Amino acid sequence: MPTIYFTVTTELSYDQRMIRICTSLANAGYDIMLVGRKKRNAASIIHQPFKQKRLNCWFEKGKLFYAEYNIRLFLFLVFKKMDAVCAIDLDTILPCYYISKIKKVRRIYDAHEYFSQQKEVITRPAIYKFWHSVEKKYFPKFQNGYTVGNYISTEFRKLYGVNYEVIRNIPLLKEYSPPIQKEKIILYQGAVNEARGFEFLIPAMKNIDAVLHIYGDGNFIEQTKRLIETNNLQDKVLLKGRVLPEALAVITRNAYIGINLIENIGLNQFYSLANKFFDFIQNGIPQVTMNFPEYKNINEEFKVALLINDLAIKSIEKAINDLLTDENLYKELQQNCLAARSKLNWQNEEIKLLAFYKNIFG
Repeated sequence: MPTIYFTVTTELSYDQRMIRICTSLANAGYDIMLVGRKKRNAASIIHQPFKQKRLNCWFEKGKLFYAEYNIRLFLFLVFKKMDAVCAIDLDTILPCYYISKIKKVRRIYDAHEYFSQQKEVITRPAIYKFWHSVEKKYFPKFQNGYTVGNYISTEFRKLYGVNYEVIRNIPLLKEYSPPIQKEKIILYQGAVNEARGFEFLIPAMKNIDAVLHIYGDGNFIEQTKRLIETNNLQDKVLLKGRVLPEALAVITRNAYIGINLIENIGLNQFYSLANKFFDFIQNGIPQVTMNFPEYKNINEEFKVALLINDLAIKSIEKAINDLLTDENLYKELQQNCLAARSKLNWQNEEIKLLAFYKNIFG
């Protein structure tokens, strides 16, 4: 079977989408290598059904990190034998493109997000100019690819003439055993990054009779700590750090309400379809999320969430308090989540993934 190298800038043990994709392909007989970064003080790598490699870097973030990592990634790949290389997002597209040209192997693009339309990119003119130029030059050279949602796929087709498959970021369907009694914990899980609504969610907690647990880390973590201190919410908003996917699944199942807030700045946010949205569904957790196209379409079919039109503090307060106080509403959404599990799961999404790679390799 073909050998495929996948390249990310993430810490491998926490990248749930790549663990699912690589596991599915390895189980189907492909020889898979997932290449990522190794952060300082990182835990030992977790055994998976596929091969893994973490590259050491001097720099941890910013321009110097991306430059160093891309050079190290290219030098690592250039000596490896492969049948295809798959770039995950723009931050690994350059070495993957040139490796594919040098080695004359297939190249694939996996857009976890609309990278150049992230808030932290489009609000910084010099950074946006760089990533947008990379996107315009190299994106059309990757005719084989897939992304996480229909709207992003349509945008790519309009801009670059690529017809990308949609393979959503959905967890595995597992046996559901509900907790006997739930504490009223509000859960945020995932990257603690810009445009995730923390500036509005944390002040809203002043008028919500529950605690907020935040699991994750990211480029907005220091600002989040300051927001908690400024609003004197140290007892109501708890930063729990990153946990491995297996532990996070247990934590999610024992939460009461899920939170998936996104600031409407950039198409990456507006067209988002976050992993956590489906994680909450799989674990029978009603959630508060945005009235954006992807979430609206799914919610019209399954009604698993309360949608809000904006990130006003009062809007967030009302939605969360409605779920906390209206038992009938909560039970209705909870039952809808449990019913939706049979359709919205990785076992169904995996079929499209395997068909995509079978089509590439014949």
